[in-house]
Amino acid sequence: MSAVLRRLAGTAAVAAQAVLAPVPAAAVPDPRPSVTAQQQQPSVARLLTDLQRLYRQTEQATETYNATTEKLERQRAEVARLDGELARARLALRAQRLDAGRLARQQYQSGGGLGPYVRLLLAPDPQAALDEGHVIGELARERARAVARLTVAERRQDALARAARKALDTQLGLAARQKRQRDDVRTKLAGVERMLAGLTPDQLAAVARLEEQGVAKAQRELTTAGALPADRPSAPPAAGPAAPAADRAVRYALDQVGKPYAWGAAGPDAYDCSGLTSRAWAQAGVPVPRTSQEQWDRLRKVPLRRLRPGDLVVYFPEATHVAMYVGDGKVVQAPRPGRRVTVSPIAAHPILGAVRPAPGRPGRT
Repeated sequence: MSAVLRRLAGTAAVAAQAVLAPVPAAAVPDPRPSVTAQQQQPSVARLLTDLQRLYRQTEQATETYNATTEKLERQRAEVARLDGELARARLALRAQRLDAGRLARQQYQSGGGLGPYVRLLLAPDPQAALDEGHVIGELARERARAVARLTVAERRQDALARAARKALDTQLGLAARQKRQRDDVRTKLAGVERMLAGLTPDQLAAVARLEEQGVAKAQRELTTAGALPADRPSAPPAAGPAAPAADRAVRYALDQVGKPYAWGAAGPDAYDCSGLTSRAWAQAGVPVPRTSQEQWDRLRKVPLRRLRPGDLVVYFPEATHVAMYVGDGKVVQAPRPGRRVTVSPIAAHPILGAVRPAPGRPGRT
């Protein structure tokens, strides 16, 4: 995680990290080194906490944006479907109207404008008149059926028109929400950039070092507690029906290492966290939900000690970050803005839990 801080600091930050220069805690030098160290550490810890908070807020806003974008895509498809049905219903209604009109004309022409009893009395051949009356009656019944079909077609068109208008209103509302959320992400990203721009190379190096120490400590605690699976590097992929797809998903995700993080991106040139995991599993032929929250909510949960390569590790109480387990206590992830897809310790963030995609089961709907 600390590589982005060194990169954003530029060459000066790299040099500062090499010498690991401490950050002065006050403008006036304190001749007592122990007091200076005590004053420095809270300052660095505060900087790290603030940066992590900003990154977390940005990623949460990104996942909210992603969810709205996915809903908007589905709504656009629904609008297109309803528009197609409405167009077909209008054509059917036009045909029904033409049919009803044709039958009305036929009935009028066959009836000659006279009532059935008058025609029977005046007809030279009463049997022929009776037969003609039967035909006229059948025309009347067919016309009644045509009118009934016309009524059904009109009601269907009206219902589809209302549904299409409602779907379009929903689409416009989602588009407006997506724009607001996009602006929110950009605002939070600008806050991160302002904070980073205000840090000195020494501060960046100290924050990066403290962050690395925190990750290493968390990783040791997980390992010591036996919370992680006892992976064997020489072992074959995990057994079970999901193993071939999981192996393909892992290979795809690892092939993306080095590509940049970009919020809202799902490849192939850049990714955000859930964009990487959803794309990797899609490439393996298993669709999974797009966002980290949906992946957490809809996929089957598994204990950390039973993790298999390909499982998704979800982070933070709000499920705002996700990575893919690759074995040996490591995950591949798209960490955050400014970073690139990388392999990291599983304890790179506070873990919420893990889920497992399965072929044929994209998640509850």
